[in-house]
Amino acid sequence: MSAESPFVFDVPAAQALSVWRETRAAAECPARVGTVRVPVGAAVGRVTAEPVWALRSSPAFDSSAMDGIAVRAADTVGASETSPVLLAAGDFAVVDTGDPLPDGYDAVVMREHVHRTAAGEAELRAAVPPYQHVRSIGEDISAGELLLPEGHRLRPVDVAACAAAGAVELGVRRAPRVVIVPTGDEIRPIGAELAPGDILDTNSMMLAAQAREAGCEARVTDIVPDDPEAITAVLREATRDADLVLLIAGSSAGWDDYTARVVARAGVVAVHGVAVRPGHPVVLGAVEATPVIGVPGYPVSAALTFDIFAAPMLAELEGAAPRERPSATAHLARKLPSAIGMDDWIRVRLGRVRDRLVATPLPRGAGVLTSLVRADGLLLVPSGVEGHHAGEQVRVELLRGLSEIGRTIVSIGSHDLVLDLAASALRAADPLITLASSNVGSLGGLVALRDGLCHVAGSHLLDPSTGEYTLPYVDRLLGADSDIAVVRLVHRDQGLIVAPGNPLGLDGLKDLTRPDLRYVNRQRGAGTRALLDHKLAGLDIDPGEVAGYSREEHTHLAVAAAVAAGRADAGLGILAAARAFGLDFIPVAQEPYDLVLRTSALSDELLAPLWALLDRPGFRADVEALGGYSCTETGRRIR
Repeated sequence: MSAESPFVFDVPAAQALSVWRETRAAAECPARVGTVRVPVGAAVGRVTAEPVWALRSSPAFDSSAMDGIAVRAADTVGASETSPVLLAAGDFAVVDTGDPLPDGYDAVVMREHVHRTAAGEAELRAAVPPYQHVRSIGEDISAGELLLPEGHRLRPVDVAACAAAGAVELGVRRAPRVVIVPTGDEIRPIGAELAPGDILDTNSMMLAAQAREAGCEARVTDIVPDDPEAITAVLREATRDADLVLLIAGSSAGWDDYTARVVARAGVVAVHGVAVRPGHPVVLGAVEATPVIGVPGYPVSAALTFDIFAAPMLAELEGAAPRERPSATAHLARKLPSAIGMDDWIRVRLGRVRDRLVATPLPRGAGVLTSLVRADGLLLVPSGVEGHHAGEQVRVELLRGLSEIGRTIVSIGSHDLVLDLAASALRAADPLITLASSNVGSLGGLVALRDGLCHVAGSHLLDPSTGEYTLPYVDRLLGADSDIAVVRLVHRDQGLIVAPGNPLGLDGLKDLTRPDLRYVNRQRGAGTRALLDHKLAGLDIDPGEVAGYSREEHTHLAVAAAVAAGRADAGLGILAAARAFGLDFIPVAQEPYDLVLRTSALSDELLAPLWALLDRPGFRADVEALGGYSCTETGRRIR
């Protein structure tokens, strides 16, 4: 590869790891970090660098396993309820748990099974076998046996066993040292005042935390500007103190993307561009016998790059098996397309619905860090698969325990900020409860409920022929006689979200045909889209006359964000979203927003906290404080 031409190659992940391993060997990168000796109590999390042999037995003597008396088993022969045996004071010895078994005795009788006479004798009403309630020498550990092999990551129970076997200190692999080098003219440290175009350096903090979580030491350098010479100098310096260098950003093929060129000039590039998404432009190489990863600048790409490439390599350095997350089989809540030729890592939310684990894909953008925050699992769609259909079974790597996931209320459907507020209130009241809402539009929510993929579906679909909300669609999709309940959540104001001061002087939907206006729409199946179409028809406006009608966003907040950023002049959404971005609002309609669910779910213990929350005056006050909401019917069953 030319040092001046950072071409991106689509190398499969497994092949990339193999080529990088060979490159590290050729560059004489150490195969293992060094060995250090540490006190046994300080070794938790470290990896053994040598076998651990027992220096002594545990227990080191025959000992009592119970509080009671030590006896000779032969002296108890024939003892029964009707014919007890009396042992004189010199024929037994009082012992506590852990005491050495006195010479001449070979069994222990529990204290509660011993009856003492006024003369101090011990009355036994049952015979005991030899070595009853006796821990024999070496029962747990025998001197000279192999306790732990090399390459074992030590847990609290392991160091306790080592100490019991006589170890005072252990030979372990030292913690690998990871140095993180953030680059970019636009990158600013955490806490800095930001100008337009500036980006906070959250990636360094995240990667350092991932490294520490993997048992490494982590250090972050100062931010380096987009200057190849400066980056090279910092990279060379970092390699002198590191077992792995993570060079953040600049790994793609833009004008200011220098990582591949810098690594190629200072050392060797093994791979530039791996067939994974997100994380495609990753750079794998070595500089001065130190492995280097060029980490993509998008946060989700950065996090997954560490998991896919850094974590296995760091485990190799310690001579340990890579840490693996548990996995489970789940059913997809909606269709999931995927491009052929790339391993596609999808973040998903998980919940248990009608005894099935359900996975709902989260937004897939490489810059959507909150998708990792909200994720309960990771789903890998292999490069040769075009995706999965709704309801299909998939294997998911778990980021939360199944018991926690089992306490998750799965809501799929229309987006509304009240659901976010409810999720926060429920978690504050009980840390074990999660309300996970996924935004696929009202129609998609009803389909998910029909297919048994959610507990509740959020809907505000307007039926143009009747003027009714929700119920006509419930009848059509789920059946008029179906066992379905509908609970009113709120009434809310819908209107045009516009820039502060309404610079275009818009009065309402009739102005959407103006040639100087750029509109941003909601996706097909969204209740807001249905409301717009109904209103446009009433005004005799063809949607094709609205510039931007085909441009879609999936939430009210995304519509507001597009207007706030100047990418659009107007979009239909709720007042609360406009307020969140400091935008103006032109009212268009007030509509109900409903929760649709199986009737049986009304008495489901999992959903009980949600119904209780909707009845709280404090929660209703918080909802109305968002702006544009009315809670006069909140919690009322309308079907």
